[in-house]
Amino acid sequence: ETHHVSRGTLNVLLEQVSHHPPVTALQATDDRNNIEMIWCQSPLPRFHGTYIETEVHGERRLNILDKRETYTMNSPKLVIRFFPLPGVDWLGNVKIRCEESGIEAELCYRGNSFLPRPSIHRSVKGKIFMSSTSKTVYEVSGHWDRTVIVKDVSTRKTTTIYDAKEALHRLKTPIVKDPKAVLESESSVVWGEVSEAILEKSWGKAKEIKTCIEEKQREAARERKSRRKQDEEEEEEDYIPKYFTVSHSKENGWSCLPSNKLVPTAPIVVND
Repeated sequence: ETHHVSRGTLNVLLEQVSHHPPVTALQATDDRNNIEMIWCQSPLPRFHGTYIETEVHGERRLNILDKRETYTMNSPKLVIRFFPLPGVDWLGNVKIRCEESGIEAELCYRGNSFLPRPSIHRSVKGKIFMSSTSKTVYEVSGHWDRTVIVKDVSTRKTTTIYDAKEALHRLKTPIVKDPKAVLESESSVVWGEVSEAILEKSWGKAKEIKTCIEEKQREAARERKSRRKQDEEEEEEDYIPKYFTVSHSKENGWSCLPSNKLVPTAPIVVND
């Protein structure tokens, strides 16, 4: 399954590179702004009665190509709560590091275990500092569903680096610009009928279509395994990603390398 979309000069490609366990790889390139992002992520959900907590394993890399800087980072935990108040939160610690610039950042995403308090609920707090001296140069604070600011510790000047209301206001629905170029594996194609049934609030129909899709995927996996299996000792993983080379180790977990240097313009676009 894949997802390929463009906005302006930013082109994004995702591929589910493993089914068991589920692992998704992402490559995004912006040739005009000299930016590249490469992610490889594997969610590990745990059920805790009143909520589901999902650890997102894998590394995220942001490459600033013209400056030859690579920023590596992890992901906070995704928490979906059912009681007492339904909601979704990001929780935990995030570290961002760039060896070339010598800059690091530590962020803490906070929430509430029971009833939300506005000052803590969906808050983020942290610092940006120099690796060599541990000297803090900026302080980060705010709420990821409202605004996040940075404060220069030397001048005390504050700058808003994220405004959720403005970001949501700018969101636009993707459109299919070139239907003939859309891949059969495109997520919006695979799950299109399910999405339509959900929008119609036809829950039974959505469940029926979802079950049918999943069964077809299982059957396709069984056929691939049958064709490629050479002996009983062959590993169970039989899916070969088309757009990424994937590896896994106990020490470093999952990692991926894109097959192509640049992501091409997608047939699905988001207009500015």
